[in-house]
Amino acid sequence: MGISWILIIAGLVYLVQHAIFNRWGFRGLTIKRTFNTAHCHAGDRIEMIETIQNRKLAPVPWLRLESTIHAGLHFAKQSNLAVSSGAMFQNHRSLFSLMPYTRIVRRHQVYCAQRGWYKLETVSASIGDLVGMHAATKSQRTDLELLVYPRLVSRDDIPLLSSRWQGEVTVKRWIMPDPFLVSGVREYRYGDTMNSIHWKATARSQRLQVYNREFTADPRLLIIVNTQITATMWDAVSDPELVEKGLSYAATLAEYAISQGIPVGFGYNGSLTQQPGVPVHISPAGGHPHLEYLFETMAKLSISYTRSCSDFLDESTLQEGSALDIILLTAFVSDAIEDSIQRLEAQGHTVFIVPLQHGLLTLHEKEASPSDVNTASGASSAS
Repeated sequence: MGISWILIIAGLVYLVQHAIFNRWGFRGLTIKRTFNTAHCHAGDRIEMIETIQNRKLAPVPWLRLESTIHAGLHFAKQSNLAVSSGAMFQNHRSLFSLMPYTRIVRRHQVYCAQRGWYKLETVSASIGDLVGMHAATKSQRTDLELLVYPRLVSRDDIPLLSSRWQGEVTVKRWIMPDPFLVSGVREYRYGDTMNSIHWKATARSQRLQVYNREFTADPRLLIIVNTQITATMWDAVSDPELVEKGLSYAATLAEYAISQGIPVGFGYNGSLTQQPGVPVHISPAGGHPHLEYLFETMAKLSISYTRSCSDFLDESTLQEGSALDIILLTAFVSDAIEDSIQRLEAQGHTVFIVPLQHGLLTLHEKEASPSDVNTASGASSAS
C-alpha cells in the first residue's frame, strides 16, 4: 500500500473520530459545581466543589472548563487550574481528562475577600478529540449562588463603643439610657452632656454630679448606614471602602444586639442590587432568622446613593410608631443631618453617631480631641 493511501486512511480516521467527538462528546457528560456553604462572612475560607462525570464507554481525552467569576472570590493555587484576574472579574480555567465511566471530584479552596452576592450562572466546556484537537464547545448552566455577608469585627474596634456602652447595663438593655427614668446622681464621666448635670447635687458635693439615667426593658434599635461620604457628593459613592466598613460595623452591632434579645432594624440610603433607586428599610425584630435576613440584605446591597442622609432619617422614622434607639454610621455630620437629629430627638428617639473614617483603630487614642467631643455631644444630647 502506497504512502498516499496511508495518509488518506489516516485522514479519514481523523475526520471520523473528530466528527464523533464533535457530535457525541458531551453525551453522558455531567458537570456540577457547588459551594460547601450557601453563605459566609467576608474573610472566611470555603470550598467550591467541582464534580465531572463521564457516563459513557468513550473516554474524554481532555475537557477544559472556563467561567468568569467576580474578583472578590480568591482561588488558591492548584494543579491544572489557571486564574487570570482583572479589576472586577477573573477568568477561571481548569483542565481534566476522563476515562470511560469515571467521576472526578475537585475541591477548590476559596477565600471570600469581599462582601457581595455572587452568581456563577454558566460554565463554558470544551472537549478535545483523540489527537488533542478541539472538537466541540458547550455552555452549561450551573445556577450557583453564594452570599458573602459583611465582615464581622471586634466590638472594641468600633469607635466610641467599648468606652461608652459597656459595663453600664442594669437590665436587658444595651445602647442608651431612658432620659425620663432617673435613679439618683453620680459623678460626671467623659461623654456626659451638659443637660444631664445635677446642679444642686454639684453645689452640695463641690464635685460635678450628673443624673443617673436607668435603662428601660424594651429597647428597639435601628442601625443606619449613610453612603454619603461628603455633603456635596451626588450619584456615585466616592469612597466605597468606607461604606463597606460601615456595613461591617452594622453587621457586628446587629449580631451582638440580637444575641442580647434586642429587636434590631436596618436602614441604608443606597439600594439593593436587584432594586436600584429604592432605599432599604427593615423594621426592628428579634431572633436568629431575622439576623440572617439582615445579613442576607447586607450581602445584596450595592454601593450606591439614592437619598440624602437627612431625608432618609426623616423617612425611616415615619415608618416606625414608637421611639427608637438609632445608631447612625456616617462619615460626616452636616447642618441638615443635625436638624434631622434634633427633630428625631424631639419625637422621643435617641440618636448615637458612630463616625466612619479611615484608620479608626487609632480613634481611641484621640477620643479626647475637640472634634470627637463635639460629635459625641451633639449625638448624645437626648440622653
